[in-house]
Amino acid sequence: MQGAKHPLAFLLLALVFLHCFAGCIGHAELSKLSSGRYKEQRRSNGEVTWCIAKPSTEDERLNLNIDYSCRQSGVDCKPIQPGGSCFSPNSAISHASFAMNLFYKSAGKNYWNCHFNGTGLIVTQNPSVGTCNYPA
Repeated sequence: MQGAKHPLAFLLLALVFLHCFAGCIGHAELSKLSSGRYKEQRRSNGEVTWCIAKPSTEDERLNLNIDYSCRQSGVDCKPIQPGGSCFSPNSAISHASFAMNLFYKSAGKNYWNCHFNGTGLIVTQNPSVGTCNYPA
């Protein structure tokens, strides 16, 4: 009878270990982002952040991010439409970054509001360019 408890205890211990390991990997990714230009938003020091699209993201995924972001309440994507202040440069990465940032801002600027299935990055340098101003 005593031997039957060991496999369950081992399984429980293994699950706890895996859960902790998975959590550590997630925190390592966030601290990696925090070590350079990209930082998580949960800071209380008043640091200003923006959400942009990862440059390596495929256009199809960027277009899905644009569609999703622009359908959300509080997100006005008129600036990335033809004639808008953020239409140029006319690229999926530029338009997605602008739309993703609007969503990030309207949703509360939590790091998870910039995840976009791993295609978003939080940055501390203002990504605004030319006439296109990214709201902080």
